Amino acid sequence: MENFLLAYKDKFYRFALRLTGNPYDAEDVMQELAIKIWKKGKEFEKIENKEGWCMTVTRNLAIDKIRKNKITDHENIETAYKLSSEAKNPEKILESDDLMTKIKKLIASMPENYRTVIQLREIEEMTYKEIAEIMNIDLHKVKVYIFRARKMLQQLIIDANLKTI
Repeated sequence: MENFLLAYKDKFYRFALRLTGNPYDAEDVMQELAIKIWKKGKEFEKIENKEGWCMTVTRNLAIDKIRKNKITDHENIETAYKLSSEAKNPEKILESDDLMTKIKKLIASMPENYRTVIQLREIEEMTYKEIAEIMNIDLHKVKVYIFRARKMLQQLIIDANLKTI
């Protein structure tokens, strides 16, 4: 149990941090996750997909934390677009940072399910099947959410008149 959590704690923490946008809340989520694992005891060892179970619990705990804190302005989800980090020109770097900030705001304005699938697919690089397990929805619905989320983000970028790199 302890070895498992140590092996995956960074991944779960990053996920919680992206959802909550706050390192303190992400730490709280991690502590609550550890407690849930500890309370499961021997039952935890029997869980077939421990990572998926923990990602689901982390997501639910983070959502509870967000609701509890009544946070509505989420500038915390990493952008689905991967911008080039090789820009050598300082102006290009500033433009990239500005663009990332704007895209993050657009993603934050999307419905919760769309934000989540974009994060899991584009940032965490999970498979459709893993996303379905974490979100507790069927595979077809995952594909629909991802398609709609990408389409919505594309339209938001067009409406905001952003010029991507």
